[in-house]
Amino acid sequence: MEEQNLPETDVAELKLEAVIGFNGHVPNGLKCHPDQEHLIYPLGCTVLIQSINTNEQKFLHGHGNNVSCLSISKNGDYIASGQVTFMGFKADIILWDYKKKELIARLSLHKGKIEALNFSPNDLYLVSLGGPDDGSVVVWSIAKRDAICGSPAAGLNVGNATSVLFSRCRDEMFVTAGNGTIRVWELDLPNRKIWPTECQTGQKKRIVLSTGMAGDDSFFYLGTTTGDILKMNPRTKLLTDAGPVKDKFSLGVTAVRCLKMGGLLIGSGAGLLVFCKSPSYKPIKKIQLQGAITSITLRGEGHQFFVGTEESHIYRVNFTDFKETLIGTCHFEAVQDIVFPFGTAELFATCAKKDIRVWHTTSNRELLRITTGRLIYTINSAHRIGVTAVATTNDCKRIISGGGEGEVRVWQIGCQTQKLEEALKEHKSSVSCIRVKKNSEECVTASTDGTCIIWDLVRLRRNQMILANTLFQCIAYWEVFDGSVIRELEGSLSGSINGMDITQEGAHFVTGKSQSLV
Repeated sequence: MEEQNLPETDVAELKLEAVIGFNGHVPNGLKCHPDQEHLIYPLGCTVLIQSINTNEQKFLHGHGNNVSCLSISKNGDYIASGQVTFMGFKADIILWDYKKKELIARLSLHKGKIEALNFSPNDLYLVSLGGPDDGSVVVWSIAKRDAICGSPAAGLNVGNATSVLFSRCRDEMFVTAGNGTIRVWELDLPNRKIWPTECQTGQKKRIVLSTGMAGDDSFFYLGTTTGDILKMNPRTKLLTDAGPVKDKFSLGVTAVRCLKMGGLLIGSGAGLLVFCKSPSYKPIKKIQLQGAITSITLRGEGHQFFVGTEESHIYRVNFTDFKETLIGTCHFEAVQDIVFPFGTAELFATCAKKDIRVWHTTSNRELLRITTGRLIYTINSAHRIGVTAVATTNDCKRIISGGGEGEVRVWQIGCQTQKLEEALKEHKSSVSCIRVKKNSEECVTASTDGTCIIWDLVRLRRNQMILANTLFQCIAYWEVFDGSVIRELEGSLSGSINGMDITQEGAHFVTGKSQSLV
């Protein structure tokens, strides 16, 4: 029977059910919606809207690359998100309708990266800041979905501006800050211009990491890499005070949030969350969290708030008792592997560079985290050029390992002993994948030398070899008669297929490609 390759447009969409993850590296990426019932945050190319009470998730798809910043309009009708792109290309800002969860407009002017976004207090304008390759600030009309005017964000003899902050009362005033630059801008709508005024900080030269505006616009606060806070007056453009003078915040002030009742919530690069007041900025309340704090977002007036950290943790904190509850977590580095236990879909385990985690499938909750774990045994120098693949038999009595030199080794595992049973030398290049048959009597190994070998684990000999002009990355076990090709499918028009698996009953299989496509 002839294979029919369907055109891409006819392929049905897989429905995304849930996502476990949070990108804590996006500054101010975690937002609580004004309805006080949803958290909004970026994850890869997607913007996630998650119900605080039920954990139900909605997804906004539209960006072609990682989301780099996020802002929500004051009345909650709009979400704006910016992305990174390749150098020299235009980076999109997308304006979303929150209620309909739909894309309203793409705003494209900046090159390379959108550094920061902010809505004006009455949702008339959106201000955007370009990344280091762009360096411009642009004011957009929300009603017309078009740029009003733009300007270079910082002067010639200073560094880049990295954060932007709108006034809380006036639609015509905003602030930009960054490396050695603090500017207050006035929008001149009739002439379609923005006019900057440099703020004077005297002897203090600072790199600004975070910004916060008082509710009545009387002052704005800047968190610095030095670990202190600058309090500026937007009318006089002068420094009012700065602190703490002595015990500065370790690894910089990475998040600042002004509270309506007075005082500030401060997050540090060392994971310290502090409530303090001007002019001393000494901690009145404090808690230690895991990972540099990159977001503090208030629920309502701030009786409760949420904190996001670089180590992909989301915490809920009640202001009165100032105690944290971990409500979301994931790996904060690349997930290298994922596996389900034999015969059940209720749990699965994942591993990243620093930890192994076990998850509950239906609730997406983390059940167990192993960062160091209790070491039972180690097999030293198992292969000459590193271990590149590993699998176990279903009775857990043997481990089959593959090495960078192409050897396949079978190990007998006891309570106290680990014995090399056989070294099988057939592959000429590194072993990329090993799969063991259900009855543990055979296994198949794939190699980057273009061969797949089926081994007899009873006689410890080769049964069959499958040759192809390709680099094998992954295999799945199937009943084999003579190892000849039954049928070939074009799995990817460009880029490699990096992962594959087959359902238990064998009716479907799934592949993962280099173009982020499943």
